[in-house]
Amino acid sequence: MSSTGSRGTSAKSSMSRPQSPSSVISLNVGGRVYCTALGTLKKYPLSRLALMFGGQSRPMLDAEGRYFIDRDGTHFGHVLDFLRGQEPPAQLAEELYQEALYYEIEPLAKLLEDSPRLFGELVGRRQFLARVPNYQENIEVMARVARAEAVASRHSAVTVCVVRSEEDAARCHEAVNGLDTGKGSVVSFGPWKASPGIADLLHCIKRDVQGKGYVVDYRPHEVGKGFLARSCDFLYTFTFTWW
Repeated sequence: MSSTGSRGTSAKSSMSRPQSPSSVISLNVGGRVYCTALGTLKKYPLSRLALMFGGQSRPMLDAEGRYFIDRDGTHFGHVLDFLRGQEPPAQLAEELYQEALYYEIEPLAKLLEDSPRLFGELVGRRQFLARVPNYQENIEVMARVARAEAVASRHSAVTVCVVRSEEDAARCHEAVNGLDTGKGSVVSFGPWKASPGIADLLHCIKRDVQGKGYVVDYRPHEVGKGFLARSCDFLYTFTFTWW
């Protein structure tokens, strides 16, 4: 009787112990289960995965004895596929780039940076926006102004001033001073030194505001009413729709 009990205890303890370096590794990544070889996880010694499984201190175990990584595991299978020698899917370049950065897999990050989708974003669009003063801060200001104007309304509008040069900025300043809304409610972008024009920046503003989950569109800002209405140089109205 005691011998049987001893064997049962021994088997249970063996199952709960961390797996040996030569065994298959079972992973629970944010609720998604994956299996792979330890050598696959350690393929790039400087990666976070290699460091996780390269020493005595490994990730915690879940209730089933699998190593648990507290991160969304939706795209982790593609990370494993890359470690196994497969090419990442081009349509998921942006999503996998975030995974490559998190797991610090430099070869995957560099490969994705050279993909057409990310190359245009990182080298083209982001490099342009880095030359537009306070761009990200102004996107946040637009959202705050729109939310402040949304009380008991389906739509709220934000007036945006976009200028490429110092000369245009002076002219826009005069136009803003003539608005009924007042200067404090206008969000100004520019000037900047880069080849993209005002239409390009307006596209970026709309894209990044929508990226935060808002429904937004824009049109040239108009002064006057009816047949007397006319667009105002450098000024645009961004309309947020709430419901």
